[in-house]
Amino acid sequence: MPAFPQHPPRPQHPAQPSAPGDFPPFRAAAREAVRDTTLGANLRRATHTIRDKRARAVAELADWDRLRAAGKAVKDHTLRHLDRYLLQLEAAVTAAGGAVHWAADAAEANRIVTGLVLATGEREVVKVKSMATQEIGLNEALEAAGIAAYETDLAELIVQLGHDRPSHILVPAIHRNRGEIRDIFASEMGRWGRPAPDGLGDDPRELAEAARLHLREKFLRAKVAVSGANFMVAETGTMVVLESEGNGRMCLTLPETLISVVGIEKVVPTFRDLEIFLQTLPRSSTAERMNPYTTMWTGTTEGDGPRAFHLVLLDNGRTDTLADEVGRQALRCIRCSACLNVCPVYERAGGHAYGSVYPGPIGAILSPQLRGTASGIDASLPFASTLCGACYEVCPVAIDIPEVLVHLRERVVQGGPVTREGVRVRIRPARGHAAERAAMRAARLLLERPGALRAGERLLARARRLRPDRLPGPGRAWTDTRELPDLPAEPFRDWWARERGGRT
Repeated sequence: MPAFPQHPPRPQHPAQPSAPGDFPPFRAAAREAVRDTTLGANLRRATHTIRDKRARAVAELADWDRLRAAGKAVKDHTLRHLDRYLLQLEAAVTAAGGAVHWAADAAEANRIVTGLVLATGEREVVKVKSMATQEIGLNEALEAAGIAAYETDLAELIVQLGHDRPSHILVPAIHRNRGEIRDIFASEMGRWGRPAPDGLGDDPRELAEAARLHLREKFLRAKVAVSGANFMVAETGTMVVLESEGNGRMCLTLPETLISVVGIEKVVPTFRDLEIFLQTLPRSSTAERMNPYTTMWTGTTEGDGPRAFHLVLLDNGRTDTLADEVGRQALRCIRCSACLNVCPVYERAGGHAYGSVYPGPIGAILSPQLRGTASGIDASLPFASTLCGACYEVCPVAIDIPEVLVHLRERVVQGGPVTREGVRVRIRPARGHAAERAAMRAARLLLERPGALRAGERLLARARRLRPDRLPGPGRAWTDTRELPDLPAEPFRDWWARERGGRT
């Protein structure tokens, strides 16, 4: 084994807002993002490539709809009986030699993990990609305690070296292109450990090899690892991590102590249930028939893998979400990111505009429920959608994201009540919602009077030729960034009357 420095450079985590209230509302953040032409090109290229590959991979399975329905059924059943399956999981993990810790919120989870690391006497950890630890700000909590946390997922490494924030669930550095990544590696790797090779180019293979060499010393030296888990099996206490690079396998097998921080919704009842998700998750996320690296472990085994295993079960708003009959379906999410890759809003605004580790359509319904809608960013997220429904069509567990968005919009517009960190609070409707409520009242009055509705439709049909290319007033914000579609040759009412004999 090569000799490595005993005191490597400490990573400095990116300066970023520490609370939802520090982020601007989605509309303001998105307005800035759409002006970034480089960001737009990066997102458009990446999301179109991923979603096209996914569509081909899913089309190979004749029973995809049945798998989707089965995944939904398993998740719904588990959520209805979550208390029972979590206790079964705890018993199974404990029987297999692991230790289970319960964390009600981010602060408690950070205290638990920090204490476990300090108890080992170590001052650095390697991490396999975990959205739960990003959600609670674990890296920053560890740094405050003098512990260096090294991300080992390639995209997470790019984000960490670039003093950046993740912008995608599957590909956190999707907003970066190859040239930007090369520059980050060349300028930052030496400050964190092994420097990038001289003359590093932007070929993906060169970049991957530079990351591999940089991370190898950390894998071989680290005594403590922190992970998440894609699934937890209640009947056996088995943890499951799916990843594509092999970094997870290194983190999960080489260190002496392994600490896994996992949201309580990730549990499934039986080992057999994995059959469904091991088919749907790879195809929905990376468009692969089978995941390249699927690591499973149950507690500890003498002479094989870590000698100590700790499971931290994270609530952090999930129990409150579970209490909402409409919103709880967000907890089915298996973090595939398919909804991000088809979303027209995400494609133009990017992930940073969502002000959360969970961007895109799923973030627009999950973050406001986990954090509450007391902040400007969380109150604005349910409106970060066109309600086109593309996200629902591709979701492998059939989360009806548009339904939840409308449900949350109603809650925000009406001003609560909202649950946040166990406290019932009322919020003030955001600016602009008063006009929306007035418009909805006017629409209701019109729709309740069929005669007035028909008269209005006839009037609009007569004014077809007067349609402007740009809308006046507040409507300019819409037409300044898109073209109005061409009107058909005749009004729908006239076509219906002619073709179907419908009443006009």
